[in-house]
Amino acid sequence: MKLPRRRFVYLAAGAALPILPRIASALDYPTRPVRLIVGFFAGSLSDILARLIAQSLSERLKQQVIVENRTGAGSNIAAELVARASPDGYTLLLVPVAVAAVNATLYENLNFNFIRDIAPVACIARTPTVMAVNLSVPVKTVSEFIVYANANPGTINFASGGIGSLPHVAGELFKFMTGVNLTHVAYRGNYLPDVIAGQVQVAFATLPSAIEFIRAGRLRALAVTGATRSPALPDVPTVGETVPGYVVDGDNGIGAPGHTPSEVINKLNDETNAALADPTLRARLAELGSEPRPMTPAELGKSLADETEKWAKVIKFASIKLE
Repeated sequence: MKLPRRRFVYLAAGAALPILPRIASALDYPTRPVRLIVGFFAGSLSDILARLIAQSLSERLKQQVIVENRTGAGSNIAAELVARASPDGYTLLLVPVAVAAVNATLYENLNFNFIRDIAPVACIARTPTVMAVNLSVPVKTVSEFIVYANANPGTINFASGGIGSLPHVAGELFKFMTGVNLTHVAYRGNYLPDVIAGQVQVAFATLPSAIEFIRAGRLRALAVTGATRSPALPDVPTVGETVPGYVVDGDNGIGAPGHTPSEVINKLNDETNAALADPTLRARLAELGSEPRPMTPAELGKSLADETEKWAKVIKFASIKLE
C-alpha cells in the first residue's frame, strides 16, 4: 500500500520521537550525581585510583562522582551490578583490566559477560607489579633467580593475596614462560610480612604495596613486570628484559553498562583523558608508582579482549581453580 506523502512524513516523525529525548539527555549529561562502583575494599589500589579520578571528574563534569565499594567474588559483584544498571552513564565501574580478564575464565558461572555487558569508557592508570624476594635469597637479577630456582626445584614459594589475584597470575605467567617450579601460597590478607620474614621467598607484588619496603631495603626488587621500566624504580629492569614477551600491566579503567549512548561514553573519555593531563593528578599517580594511561574506548576494549585471551591460556596451563 502506498502511503500519502503527508502521512508518511507524520509517521516517520512520530517514530523518531522516542529517540529524541535520549539524544537530548546524552548531550546534557550529566544532570545529576554519577556513581563509580569499585569491587574492592576502601584503601585498595583500585579504590584509591577511583577516588582520585572521581574528584577530577566531579570538577570537570560539574556533578559529583560518588565512589561506592561493592566487594565480593573477586569484584564480580560490582561488575554484575553495573552490567545490569540502566545504560545512561550514571552508574560506572572501576575496571581492573587484568582482574576482569582473569575472572572471565576463572569463574565458570557468571551471570554476565564482561566483554558484552560492560562498555569500555577510558583507562586511568597503569600500575605494574614488582618481582621482589626476601633478602636471604641469593640472587640479584631475574636470570640469577631462574638459575637458582632450577637448582632448587620445589623449594621456592611465591605469595599472593588470593587465587586469581594479579600477583597470583603474574607468578603463574612467570612459571609458564620460564619453566621454573614455584609453589603458590595464597593469603587472605597482606602477604608481604611473610616475604620479609622469609617464610615465603618471592612475590609479584603490586608496586604501591611493596615500594616502601624496597626503598627501605627490606625487600630486594629483581624486576618490574610492565612493558617498560617504572619511573618509581627507574634502576630496576623489567622482567621482559630477561624473559622476552613477559608483560603484566595493572591497568585500571572505567566501564559503563552495555548500550550506553556513545555521546556519553565519548564525553566521559574526553574528560578522563583531560584530567590525566593535569600535573596535580599525574603527581598523585606517580606517588603510587602509577602512570597515566589515556586511551580511546576502542583501545581499552581491545586491551580487555587481548588480556582475556592471554590469561585464559595461563589459567589453563596452571589448572587454576577456585577453592
